[in-house]
Amino acid sequence: MNLINLENVAKSYGPKPLLDAVSLGLDEGDRVGVVGRNGGGKSTLVSVVARETEPDAGRVTHARGLRLGLLSQRDEFPEGATVRSVVLGDRAEHEWAGDVRARDVLAGLVPDLDLDAPVAGMSGGERRRVALARLLVPDSDLLLLDEPTNHLDIEAIAWLARHLKARGVALLVVTHDRWFLDEVTERTWEVVDGRVERYEGGYSAYVLAKAERARIAAATEAKRQNLLRKELAWLRRGPQARTSKPKFRVDAAQALIADEPPPRDAVELTRFATARLGKTVYDVEDVTVAVGEDRPDGHGARRTLFDRMTWRIGPGDRVGLVGVNGSGKSTLLRLLDGSVPPVSGKVVRGKTVQLAHLSQNLEDLDPERRVLESVEEIRRRITVGKREWTASQLLERLGFQGDRQWTPIGDLSGGERRRLQILRLLMGEPNVLLMDEPTNDLDIETLTEVEDLLDGWPGTLIVVSHDRYFLERITDHVVALLGDGRVSMLPGGVDEYLERRAAGTAPKPARPGGADTPAAKVAPAPAKPKAGGQDWKARKELDRLERRLEKLARQETELHEQLAAHATDYTRLQELDGRLKEIQAEAAEVEEEWLMLAEDVG
Repeated sequence: MNLINLENVAKSYGPKPLLDAVSLGLDEGDRVGVVGRNGGGKSTLVSVVARETEPDAGRVTHARGLRLGLLSQRDEFPEGATVRSVVLGDRAEHEWAGDVRARDVLAGLVPDLDLDAPVAGMSGGERRRVALARLLVPDSDLLLLDEPTNHLDIEAIAWLARHLKARGVALLVVTHDRWFLDEVTERTWEVVDGRVERYEGGYSAYVLAKAERARIAAATEAKRQNLLRKELAWLRRGPQARTSKPKFRVDAAQALIADEPPPRDAVELTRFATARLGKTVYDVEDVTVAVGEDRPDGHGARRTLFDRMTWRIGPGDRVGLVGVNGSGKSTLLRLLDGSVPPVSGKVVRGKTVQLAHLSQNLEDLDPERRVLESVEEIRRRITVGKREWTASQLLERLGFQGDRQWTPIGDLSGGERRRLQILRLLMGEPNVLLMDEPTNDLDIETLTEVEDLLDGWPGTLIVVSHDRYFLERITDHVVALLGDGRVSMLPGGVDEYLERRAAGTAPKPARPGGADTPAAKVAPAPAKPKAGGQDWKARKELDRLERRLEKLARQETELHEQLAAHATDYTRLQELDGRLKEIQAEAAEVEEEWLMLAEDVG
């Protein structure tokens, strides 16, 4: 069954057309990934397909009665909305609790959120999960997803891929997450120069097919350029040669990769790294790190992230660091760069270490300064691998073509500023590189260029990322923060991490409220009431108290952050401290009530 048709659709913003005479169709069961450069028209295509944006020319046709779900990049909710009102609407509790899909979506995306919590105060990641849950609970014929994995951790991305594959609904997905594309899509559309090029298969098949197209195009052009020379050589061979028919076979994969060297020579890079760094890079010995503050009233929010942790990092190590949000990944990088001191133990840093730290925050740059000037002020040329690059050549590799190198920094997009930040760090020629979510805001083409640069970079690399493809591409082994205060080696990589989390063998991180309050049960299946229904009512009340404790713990953490931010404002400090004491007192009462009720039920 045909769901949507586009006929000669055109759409422009300014002089350059984003879509030019595009004709496409989506059928029932199609699972299509959309790729292309940032600003190339991917989101415009989704918006036109959804009829959210009218095309300048052409026609968009929807099947009658089409149930379409759209996830845009901006998560917008009504004023005063709660998780319950957004995801479940006005459905009664017994109705949605008996819905297998609703329970699965809530448990997979918002397991730790109070259903009555207001959406307005949530983080970007929490808002994204709520928006996804709102989209996935109802029935749909077609889902249009624009960057669905933004702000999600590895576990949530894996859950979303499993859910979409099991559901079997038609999909059109825009994402820079290449692992996700390979998992959930069966066809690929590339938006380039106003056209939409179509390929069979997910991301890996698309890369192979595109490379094969480029090879054939290059061969065709070379053949055309050398036609006269080849014709002359052919004529000189005589009649016997002219009557023979040339035979050849093209095996796409083998022909493309037969003479391709491995992405990097690990032995050679380690040798270079050792020469630059010596034998010692970082020795983390018996280190304990805690965050938050203890308070005299006994209701402190101090939390131990690392407990007597020992970890050694050597020259040329390329490490991927994974863990759930809040497990301390960014804190561990700050421990290594010296901005977070340990409570006990010591961090020994090699004398020759030249460190660069790419944080999640974009550094403040002079908005009037030109892109090329901001790079050349650090260094005009560097050597990566065995090749020397100028600042201009590297900018070109990362998408700053021609006049774009002379654009004022204030006019750059978030993704362009991220690229500039990465390049400025590399131009400093560090020998130790810490990267915290380096793939944020980067399109696939830029990601591959960054990966290629890092392949030939001789140094020690530690990367925090939720992009599995990026981790597997540029690192040699993976370690995890599993909530037990240690760094755990994972020989099986990200797959082992997910297996340990799913099997429950990985402990959960301590809760930010300080007390080990019970975890909230967001979407339990309805329990069968016992005699008089008292046991069922008690368990329901336990669930309510658990959700309240969760909410109070989050509020307490937020207040501690506000106290730190307003350290010089005495009036504001008094107000925040009073509110904090109220929350801590309420949390103590709720916890005592929970303990008494749990004892009765148990």
